[in-house]
Amino acid sequence: FAYAVIAGATIPTQRAFLMIALALTAIILDRQGISMRLVAWAATIILVLEPESLISASFQMSFAAVVALIAAYETFRLRRRPAAESNHPVLGRLMLYFAGVALTTIIASSATAAYAMFHFNRFAVFALIANLVAVPVTALWVMPLAMLSFALMPLGLESLLLVPQGWGISIIIWIAKTVGELSGSVVTVPAAGTWVLAAVTLGGLWICLWRGRWRLAGAVPLAIGLLGFWTAVPPDVLIDSSGRLFAVRAMDGTYRLSTRRAAKFSGEIWLRRVGADPQDLQTWPTQASDPDTFLNCDDLGCIYRTRGKKVALVKAPLALIDDCRRADIVISAVPVRTGCPSAELVVDRFDLKRHGAHAVWIGKSETRVESVNELRGERPWVVNPK
Repeated sequence: FAYAVIAGATIPTQRAFLMIALALTAIILDRQGISMRLVAWAATIILVLEPESLISASFQMSFAAVVALIAAYETFRLRRRPAAESNHPVLGRLMLYFAGVALTTIIASSATAAYAMFHFNRFAVFALIANLVAVPVTALWVMPLAMLSFALMPLGLESLLLVPQGWGISIIIWIAKTVGELSGSVVTVPAAGTWVLAAVTLGGLWICLWRGRWRLAGAVPLAIGLLGFWTAVPPDVLIDSSGRLFAVRAMDGTYRLSTRRAAKFSGEIWLRRVGADPQDLQTWPTQASDPDTFLNCDDLGCIYRTRGKKVALVKAPLALIDDCRRADIVISAVPVRTGCPSAELVVDRFDLKRHGAHAVWIGKSETRVESVNELRGERPWVVNPK
């Protein structure tokens, strides 16, 4: 408990503490220590104290991994032959340990992949390679030294072990960087709807909680949910709440941002959310371009053409004189104080201030718009300027 407090008592730390505490109590009472009831106990306590943690990535990924691991190892234990109980030589035990690390990594990575893609828009391809080295270093080097240094803190001698522990942590960081820099180590995916996460969770729980053959029926909602990541359609136009940053989708699916300086934070998040690599950031043309291209810019703004529609991206009031008469859609960083007879949709500075950042999907027949405050809903903590 003291170690959990020092470590910050994050959601995964709380889960680990609650599960370990009950498991050790079960061992004292000669009962089964690891079971689904253990997970249910930890989840119940955390949700009673912090119900909002249910929608956090840490809660979802931590419990998804543990539920999948318990379900998998319960299945393996029921099917294990008596011969597996015999003693193994040192080499055999060592190979069994690394096989367990590999199997645990595969199970945990598979269980958390959908949640990582949903919250972070990326999937780590080489997690198995990294964990085969990082997990033994953590289990046999870093954590034993961490617990021993914790015990030495009252004597003021913790530095004797914290320094070599730091060496082990440096090795883990080096492994992560090295594997992360390999070509194709990370796959980015576009943001998907909440229904995708609900379908994946329903299918995963169905497979993990039931024991009969009908548990395989959970593969249906699981597959439907995973398919949702690849059928998600990213927006055609994005604009932030300040009106300083625009983004438009090119013909090849990549994005062009209005400025590189303002894109340092918001722009990278946008690119990640649409499944693009932030390293491939591209900006608008700085001078008048060919009118036949999809994006034609000048000092007053840009004209973006897609699916037979003309979208005016306005930066200065003077551009409104022509754009409000010719564009099908007007998205303006300045207030639009007069009517736009040609436009089916107008989003101006007042809309951005009132509703936050906007995303626009442009279709041949209809145009769909979503804003931050509309997604957050009418709630007491949502600031909605009049």
